[in-house]
Amino acid sequence: MRTLKQYKEVQMKEPEFVKEYEAIQPEMDVIRAIVEARTSQNMTQKELSKRTGINQADISKLENGTGNPTINLLKRLADGMGMMLKIEFVPKTKQTQPKRVYEIKGLKKHPVESSACPRQKRS
Repeated sequence: MRTLKQYKEVQMKEPEFVKEYEAIQPEMDVIRAIVEARTSQNMTQKELSKRTGINQADISKLENGTGNPTINLLKRLADGMGMMLKIEFVPKTKQTQPKRVYEIKGLKKHPVESSACPRQKRS
Protein backbone atom coordinates (compact mmCIF):
# COMPACT_ATOMS: atom_id res chain seq x y z
CA MET A 1 0.00 0.00 0.00
CA ARG A 2 1.33 3.44 -0.95
CA THR A 3 1.48 6.41 1.34
CA LEU A 4 -0.17 9.67 0.35
CA LYS A 5 3.26 11.16 -0.26
CA GLN A 6 4.20 8.31 -2.62
CA TYR A 7 0.89 8.62 -4.45
CA LYS A 8 1.40 12.36 -4.88
CA GLU A 9 4.93 11.84 -6.24
CA VAL A 10 3.58 9.50 -8.91
CA GLN A 11 0.67 11.81 -9.78
CA MET A 12 2.91 14.89 -10.02
CA LYS A 13 4.49 13.30 -13.11
CA GLU A 14 1.16 13.68 -14.94
CA PRO A 15 0.77 17.15 -16.54
CA GLU A 16 -3.02 17.24 -16.11
CA PHE A 17 -2.72 16.42 -12.41
CA VAL A 18 -0.03 19.09 -11.93
CA LYS A 19 -2.24 21.66 -13.64
CA GLU A 20 -5.21 20.90 -11.38
CA TYR A 21 -3.03 20.64 -8.28
CA GLU A 22 -1.53 24.07 -8.91
CA ALA A 23 -4.95 25.56 -9.65
CA ILE A 24 -6.23 24.75 -6.15
CA GLN A 25 -3.12 25.88 -4.25
CA PRO A 26 -4.37 29.39 -3.37
CA GLU A 27 -7.46 27.90 -1.73
CA MET A 28 -5.39 25.25 0.02
CA ASP A 29 -3.01 27.95 1.30
CA VAL A 30 -5.94 29.82 2.87
CA ILE A 31 -7.27 26.66 4.50
CA ARG A 32 -3.82 25.71 5.79
CA ALA A 33 -3.26 29.21 7.19
CA ILE A 34 -6.58 29.21 9.07
CA VAL A 35 -6.06 25.76 10.56
CA GLU A 36 -2.41 26.36 11.49
CA ALA A 37 -3.16 29.73 13.09
CA ARG A 38 -6.00 28.28 15.15
CA THR A 39 -4.24 25.07 16.21
CA SER A 40 -0.99 26.88 17.02
CA GLN A 41 -2.94 28.53 19.83
CA ASN A 42 -4.55 25.25 20.94
CA MET A 43 -7.90 26.79 20.06
CA THR A 44 -10.91 24.75 19.05
CA GLN A 45 -13.33 25.78 16.33
CA LYS A 46 -15.91 26.29 19.07
CA GLU A 47 -13.61 28.71 20.95
CA LEU A 48 -12.90 30.61 17.75
CA SER A 49 -16.62 30.75 17.07
CA LYS A 50 -17.27 32.34 20.47
CA ARG A 51 -14.52 34.91 19.93
CA THR A 52 -15.62 35.89 16.43
CA GLY A 53 -19.37 35.36 16.40
CA ILE A 54 -18.91 33.14 13.35
CA ASN A 55 -20.92 29.94 13.53
CA GLN A 56 -18.72 26.91 14.33
CA ALA A 57 -20.25 25.03 11.39
CA ASP A 58 -19.13 27.84 9.07
CA ILE A 59 -15.59 27.68 10.47
CA SER A 60 -15.64 23.93 9.84
CA LYS A 61 -16.76 24.51 6.24
CA LEU A 62 -13.89 26.94 5.71
CA GLU A 63 -11.38 24.50 7.13
CA ASN A 64 -12.61 21.56 5.07
CA GLY A 65 -12.66 23.57 1.85
CA THR A 66 -16.39 23.85 1.27
CA GLY A 67 -16.66 27.49 2.34
CA ASN A 68 -15.67 30.55 0.34
CA PRO A 69 -14.49 33.25 2.78
CA THR A 70 -14.61 36.95 2.10
CA ILE A 71 -11.72 39.21 3.07
CA ASN A 72 -13.88 40.58 5.91
CA LEU A 73 -14.50 37.08 7.24
CA LEU A 74 -10.77 36.32 7.14
CA LYS A 75 -10.14 39.57 9.05
CA ARG A 76 -12.67 38.53 11.71
CA LEU A 77 -10.99 35.14 12.05
CA ALA A 78 -7.56 36.74 12.37
CA ASP A 79 -8.87 39.20 14.95
CA GLY A 80 -10.44 36.36 16.93
CA MET A 81 -7.02 34.71 17.10
CA GLY A 82 -5.28 37.94 18.09
CA MET A 83 -3.68 38.18 14.67
CA MET A 84 -3.73 40.42 11.64
CA LEU A 85 -4.46 39.27 8.12
CA LYS A 86 -1.72 39.69 5.51
CA ILE A 87 -2.31 38.87 1.87
CA GLU A 88 0.67 39.10 -0.40
CA PHE A 89 1.12 38.86 -4.15
CA VAL A 90 4.50 37.41 -5.04
CA PRO A 91 6.13 37.82 -8.47
CA LYS A 92 6.28 34.71 -10.58
CA THR A 93 9.64 33.09 -11.08
CA LYS A 94 10.68 30.55 -13.66
CA GLN A 95 10.21 27.86 -11.02
CA THR A 96 6.65 28.91 -10.20
CA GLN A 97 5.37 29.67 -13.70
CA PRO A 98 2.61 29.24 -14.67
CA LYS A 99 1.67 28.64 -11.05
CA ARG A 100 0.00 31.56 -9.28
CA VAL A 101 1.67 32.25 -5.95
CA TYR A 102 -0.31 33.67 -3.06
CA GLU A 103 0.76 33.93 0.52
CA ILE A 104 -1.77 34.32 3.28
CA LYS A 105 -0.51 34.49 6.82
CA GLY A 106 -1.80 35.42 10.22
CA LEU A 107 0.75 37.67 11.87
CA LYS A 108 0.98 38.35 15.58
CA LYS A 109 1.68 41.87 16.78
CA HIS A 110 2.99 43.23 13.51
CA PRO A 111 1.75 46.45 11.96
CA VAL A 112 -0.09 46.16 8.69
CA GLU A 113 2.24 46.85 5.84
CA SER A 114 0.76 48.80 3.01
CA SER A 115 2.23 50.47 0.02
CA ALA A 116 0.34 52.80 -2.21
CA CYS A 117 0.31 51.82 -5.84
CA PRO A 118 1.94 54.60 -7.81
CA ARG A 119 -0.32 56.09 -10.41
CA GLN A 120 0.87 56.09 -13.94
CA LYS A 121 1.25 59.48 -15.58
CA ARG A 122 -1.16 60.00 -18.41
CA SER A 123 -0.02 61.70 -21.56
